[in-house]
Amino acid sequence: MNLPAKPKGLQPAQPTKMAELLNYQEGTIVSRELLKKPSGNVTLFAIDEGEGLSEHTSPYDALVQLLEGKAEITVDGEVHTVGEGEIMLLPAGQPHALKAIESFKMMLTMIRS
Repeated sequence: MNLPAKPKGLQPAQPTKMAELLNYQEGTIVSRELLKKPSGNVTLFAIDEGEGLSEHTSPYDALVQLLEGKAEITVDGEVHTVGEGEIMLLPAGQPHALKAIESFKMMLTMIRS
């Protein structure tokens, strides 16, 4: 019997404050996958001040939503400052990087189809 994938670490049908699902750790990046399906995934990140993700590309569109803090997001060479409550689309195939101007938490939604 094939059952649908369940969200990892979440109680079904229960309101949850996303920013409380993971904590910062000094000098590092913490991630927690909430949902993974063939069509995409949802991952939370807590990135300490000064840390970041180096430039890379993805074959899929990704949507970044900042839950708290402030990040510098570079897409195809253009630098953007993104703050709490803001979202940004990272287009498939375009190089992008993230750096914590101050510690920040984000939800990353990757769409594969």
